[in-house]
Amino acid sequence: MAETHCMVITTIDSADAAERLARGIVEAHVGACAQVVGPIRSAYRWEGAVQVDQEWQIWVKTTTARLHRLIEHIENNHSYDVPEIVATPIIGGNAAYLRWVAEETQGD
Repeated sequence: MAETHCMVITTIDSADAAERLARGIVEAHVGACAQVVGPIRSAYRWEGAVQVDQEWQIWVKTTTARLHRLIEHIENNHSYDVPEIVATPIIGGNAAYLRWVAEETQGD
């Protein structure tokens, strides 16, 4: 099966910001579904120091054809200087669900 779908994960610093970003992704048709998960605790190095912060994850299902637009949308609507944006191919799944993802992400 060709990899025509992917899941993208990003993190953000508040539940409200996560919900706004998730809604905007779906409204823009760059993701069919955006699930907010959290809060989580993230440990990372930033500007030479280890940070530990509370964040929320957003899991977005989209097509590989819309991936570039989704990345642009996240970068343009995110509060972080360098937002986490990681895409993972979906190699299989419920065919009806994957058709729905493709239909919902058709757009301009």
